Order: sequence, then C-alpha cells, then structure tokens
Amino acid sequence: MSLGRRKEQQRSMWLSYDQFPQSKGHVFYERLQKILRQGGFDSHVENLCAPFYAEKLGRKSIPPGRYFRMLLIGYFEGIDSERGICWRCSDSLSLREFLGLAPTETVPDHSSLCRIRQRLPLEVHHEMFVFVLKLLEQANLLGGKYLGIDASTMEANAG
Repeated sequence: MSLGRRKEQQRSMWLSYDQFPQSKGHVFYERLQKILRQGGFDSHVENLCAPFYAEKLGRKSIPPGRYFRMLLIGYFEGIDSERGICWRCSDSLSLREFLGLAPTETVPDHSSLCRIRQRLPLEVHHEMFVFVLKLLEQANLLGGKYLGIDASTMEANAG
C-alpha cells in the first residue's frame, strides 16, 4: 500500500548553467542596467576611484562598477548591512546578472565591500549617487520636487 510518498532519490551533484531555471530578469534592474550602460556609468566610477586603487599588481580587486551596483541594490531593496547585500546578490540569478557576474563567479564577500567602503571617501560615494540620479532624471524616471523641513526646537509653554 502506497501512502503517496516517493522514495528518496539521489540527485545529481552537477548541473550545467543551461539547466538552471531561467526567468526574465527583474524589470527594474534591467531598465537600470540599460540606463547605466548608456550613461557610461562604469567608466565614470572607474575614473572616480582610480586615485584610491594601488598602481602595483596584487590581488584582483572588485570593479568599482560592481561595488557601486551592490550598494544600489542595498539602497533600492532597503538592505542596510553588507552581509545582507552579499546574501541577497548571491541568492538571486537576476541580481548576479545585474552585477555582471559569470555563472561560475562568486559574489564579492562582505568584508571586501567593507574594505572598499573604508578606502573610498564619502565624496566619491556622493558623486556616484548624484551621477546615477542625473542619469535617471535624463531618462524621465524622476519627478521630484524640493521639500524643505524646519527642525527648529522651541521652548514649549505647557502652562
């Protein structure tokens, strides 16, 4: 009598890339990737970061475009830790494609992200975000207005 259970089967350990489930990538990241490529994002951030990378050969570094794309993923998905960003990127095939990773390449480690963040000054990060915002504005994807907030403190009269 069978209770509808299947016997345990040993699964194959090896999969070729074409055996992975394929889906159309995330529409947002596909559009963002297209805008970044058309705007010359990678060459722009490489020029920004060039003074902060060593001239001599050493361990292969994470390309600045990949590093900043990972930060953008964290920003857009509300992930505020480097570990969380790395986990999210390694878990998603479409995000791996957005990062430009080949099927056999690994997602950069959180400690590498931390070292790069410490190496690059705040001004470089700010310039990258301003550049991306300009690209998105040129593509008519931003429709913001100015907002002023007054955070003055005043003595309250509770009497």
